[in-house]
Amino acid sequence: MNIKNLLKIALKALNNNKMRCFLTMLGVIIGVGAVIAMLAIGQGSKNSIKAQISEMGSNMIMIFPGAENRGGVRQSSDDMQTLKPSDYDALLTQATGISYITPTVNGQGQWIYGNNNYPSQAQGVNTQYLDIRQRKIGKGEMFTEEDVKNAAKVCVLGKTLVDNLFPDCSDPLGKVVRFGKIPMTIVGVLEEKGYNTMGQDQDDLALVPYTTVMKRVLATDYLQGIQASAIDENNTDATIDEITDILRTQHRLKDTDENNFTIRSMQELAEMISSTSSMMTVLLAAVAGISLLVGGIGIMNIMIVSVTERTREIGLRMSIGATGRDIMMQFLIEAVIISVTGGILGILTGAIATWMISFFAHWPVQIDAGSVILSFVVCTAIGIIFGFYPAAKASNLDPIEAIRYE
Repeated sequence: MNIKNLLKIALKALNNNKMRCFLTMLGVIIGVGAVIAMLAIGQGSKNSIKAQISEMGSNMIMIFPGAENRGGVRQSSDDMQTLKPSDYDALLTQATGISYITPTVNGQGQWIYGNNNYPSQAQGVNTQYLDIRQRKIGKGEMFTEEDVKNAAKVCVLGKTLVDNLFPDCSDPLGKVVRFGKIPMTIVGVLEEKGYNTMGQDQDDLALVPYTTVMKRVLATDYLQGIQASAIDENNTDATIDEITDILRTQHRLKDTDENNFTIRSMQELAEMISSTSSMMTVLLAAVAGISLLVGGIGIMNIMIVSVTERTREIGLRMSIGATGRDIMMQFLIEAVIISVTGGILGILTGAIATWMISFFAHWPVQIDAGSVILSFVVCTAIGIIFGFYPAAKASNLDPIEAIRYE
């Protein structure tokens, strides 16, 4: 019997049990839809993180005070005082692979204007911070190198701070706000950047000359960190090696001594986040894939029931010349039709679910063509694998016993 006739018989058999056929497909539909949606969320998150890291500058290098052991206890880097302004000066004058560099010191406190106040930080930096972090001034201007030199009481606010301190939408430029008890004049407002992928408000900050934060806010003589950007992204690792050599010389470390500072690059961070995101995506897809397995078991279960119900039909077809191979192909075609149709509907379901997630939850999503093709191939394989046993069972029936079956 040719494939065309077998296909007609299979479709007629499925059409006689529409509801049962649909319920059998439902497991495959849900499984495929869940896999596509989970992979879309994972891929979207990964791409969003890469895009935001690229915006921040993939050639950015961050230097932190290193944690050291004291009495066998690992100390927090926040308590370390291993980075000095002299380290910044040495890097500024000696490092050839750096295009921009800024010290960083942060003070936490309350920003106050009139009856309005908002808890945030005063981020101490120099004028090159904007180039390193690829930020722009939306209104006013950045404080000057002269302000940094004189530890001037000036600041540049992010949009979140402006909205909370000036809810009446008045012009903040030239206004004097207080950080704790220290008055500061607003000279500029940063362009709005919104939230990043990790939910952090990138506009909740205030830029202040680092010398001002060191002398007037924290009263310290050490840095909490140094940020820099490499001239060439491809030479970031070489620039890190250069920075390491300069700082080890500055800190008079012997060859056997460990670094008392830590250097991280955005490339390293991007690779780490991408690896974590990929692992979570695979995990989510594996969990969603369990429903595909359940759907396959459902197909096998229904096909076994179908073989039992149609035993007399199988016997009659065999008695008029149908071979065991014909019977096997008929039931195998029915299983594949169920799984493939369920897969197509599942792909549509996954696309709709992905759109709803993007529209209502505002999550970054991206459907990858590879996940769609993979889902379709898996569905076909499930139909063949889980339909083979019932089909083989049907083909091995004895025609005489099948006809006599009640």
